[in-house]
Amino acid sequence: MGSDAMAAERDAIAWLTLKRIPDLGNRSLLRLVKALGSPAAVLDADEGSLESIPGLRSKARFALRKGARPEPPLEEWRSLRELGIRLISILDADYPANLKEIQDPPAVLFCLGTLEPRDLVAVAVVGSRAASPGGVHFTERLCGDLASSGVTVVSGFAVGIDGAAHRGALRAGGRTIAVLGCGIDIPYPRLHGSLRTDVEKSGAFLSEFLLGTPPAPAHFPQRNRIISGLSLGVVVVEAAQRSGSLITARFALEQGREVFAVPGMARNFRSVGPHGLLRQGAKLVESAEDILEEIRPLLRTVPEQPQVPSRLPSGGMSNSGLSTEEASIVGVLGPAPVHIDEIARSTGMAASRLSALLVGLELRGVVRQSVGKYFVLVT
Repeated sequence: MGSDAMAAERDAIAWLTLKRIPDLGNRSLLRLVKALGSPAAVLDADEGSLESIPGLRSKARFALRKGARPEPPLEEWRSLRELGIRLISILDADYPANLKEIQDPPAVLFCLGTLEPRDLVAVAVVGSRAASPGGVHFTERLCGDLASSGVTVVSGFAVGIDGAAHRGALRAGGRTIAVLGCGIDIPYPRLHGSLRTDVEKSGAFLSEFLLGTPPAPAHFPQRNRIISGLSLGVVVVEAAQRSGSLITARFALEQGREVFAVPGMARNFRSVGPHGLLRQGAKLVESAEDILEEIRPLLRTVPEQPQVPSRLPSGGMSNSGLSTEEASIVGVLGPAPVHIDEIARSTGMAASRLSALLVGLELRGVVRQSVGKYFVLVT
């Protein structure tokens, strides 16, 4: 095993160790790694270092004492490898960029299947487990049309509308991501045995829960923030008044994502949720086109070669009135949307400086921002 592979394995085992500490929640884990730089550094930190981290609860500090910690979970790491499940941490380059932007991103994701760059253009479609036949049919057709247009369909793999969303995307030859409220090794729901195989082949299963974690009711609201966080928008097809789908829609609003709703029959209990969202300003959906017109600028097409400005002398302004830094940003952009993380990598700029420059360019009409912190060059 090479040195890079050994380092990756050490990091993965450190993440698993931290995840297994009961009193260390996701927010505390994110705070610790941000302050100390890596999961291994968190495990090596002395009490003085932990005391200096603002906002860290005393229970979390006590849980991190060496005597209170679990042993390194080597057996669990071997199980992950045997099952073909990857551990993706928030520090990894392939961690989903959309999800990283939310207020409470999962520090660790377990992934069975593949994540691809095109999954940035994703829409979540969720709804009732007790779906009507018409709702199932509509969802399959809607998600098939979205997938045919290059959109990755995200849902929660439950029976009813969620299952129809995954099936519709797969039947159209598209990609789909299923976010679970249990360990990724748990065959839940059992009715979706064959669907599970198809999703793994043409997309991915994601979970923030350790192997063996059962599908407890409290896990599903946690899962719902990931469903909306992965997506540019959330579509609610059928939902009762207290549906978990409405929790997903609420997360979408908090995360600055679009919310869509499919109208149903008046006074039907399955229509209460979508109709309530429509009254609050959600966009009405009768076909995939209603969604595509909101996100079409982000659909991945083969762009023409963008015009890159000639090299500028260091410092000062170009003939077009752009500073050297602004010109370097413009040189990365073209007619196809580019995520802010990619702009940062290409220009080498700090996030705070890059954001300020992009705001200035947007106000002057040089660039345009789309949903999900994507930017295009205005031509």
